[in-house]
Amino acid sequence: MDLIPREFFNDLFMDEETLPPFHHRDLVPQMRCDIYEKDGKCFIEADMPGFSKEDVSIEVENEFLVIKAKNEFHKDKENKKYIRKERRYGEITRTFRVGNIDDSKIEASFKDGVLVVSFPKEKPESTKKLITIK
Repeated sequence: MDLIPREFFNDLFMDEETLPPFHHRDLVPQMRCDIYEKDGKCFIEADMPGFSKEDVSIEVENEFLVIKAKNEFHKDKENKKYIRKERRYGEITRTFRVGNIDDSKIEASFKDGVLVVSFPKEKPESTKKLITIK
């Protein structure tokens, strides 16, 4: 099981010079996560401020757990003239390789803008094989 998110490697090798024009890391909506093990389970805790439970979806496909959240900007009926607008709207996604897990044992909860996903640790299959010498 490898819980290092795919996006980690993209950010790891990207510096300010390789970012597209008018793009900055802080402006990209991100999902900050803590990953840990406890009592034979793996946990992913994801900060999702500004999202509700209904905005979030979780999928498992081909040994990957995908967390998506989407919220939309609702134009105010009042004519506000923003001086600075930092809150982001749109879709954020994080993908984690979780291995071959029983998806019926995945549990998730959402409270106060924090998503908690837990699942049993993958049991490693024995890769040891005896080769017969001819």
